[in-house]
Amino acid sequence: MKSDDFNLSYFLPYQLAILSSRISKLLSKVYGDRYGLSIPEWRVLVHVARREKMSVREIHKCVNFEKPTVSRAVSKLEDTGLVAKTASVQDQRLVEIELTEAGFDVLKGITREARSFEENILGGFSEVDRHQLYVLMERLHDELDKHPEAANRPPMDIEARDDLLG
Repeated sequence: MKSDDFNLSYFLPYQLAILSSRISKLLSKVYGDRYGLSIPEWRVLVHVARREKMSVREIHKCVNFEKPTVSRAVSKLEDTGLVAKTASVQDQRLVEIELTEAGFDVLKGITREARSFEENILGGFSEVDRHQLYVLMERLHDELDKHPEAANRPPMDIEARDDLLG
C-alpha cells in the first residue's frame, strides 16, 4: 500500500542526511585514497588539531560518532603514529590525545585538498549564496538549540560562529 500523505524526498531530515552522506563519502576519497584514513579517523584527526589536546570524551562530543567508533579511530591513528596519548596533567586517570608531527603533516596535506574539494562543491554558488547557506544552517542550529532533547552543538563550533557569519 502506497501512502500519498508523506513524501520522504521532501522531508528536511532525510534531505540533510542524504546530502551529508554524499558529501562525506566523496570527501573521504581525498583522505581515504591518499592517506588511508576512514571517515571517523579523519574527523578525530581534524578535531584534535583544533585544540592542543583532547580527551576521548571531548572528541566524542565533537565528531558525532559513538564512543566505540571514536576509541577505534584514536587507536588506529595512534598505531599509525598520527596521534599520541598522554596522561592528563589535571587528572592522571584521564588520557589526552594530541597530534604528532606526522599527524600535523598529514593534516596539512588533507586540509589543502579538502579546501579545494569544498571550493569545487560550492563553485556554482555566489558569495551571497554561500553566506546565505551558512546563515540558514545557523538558523537551523538555533532552532535545535531550543529543544532540550537535541544533541548539543560542539562548543568549538559555537565559538567559530561569528567568524563564519562575518
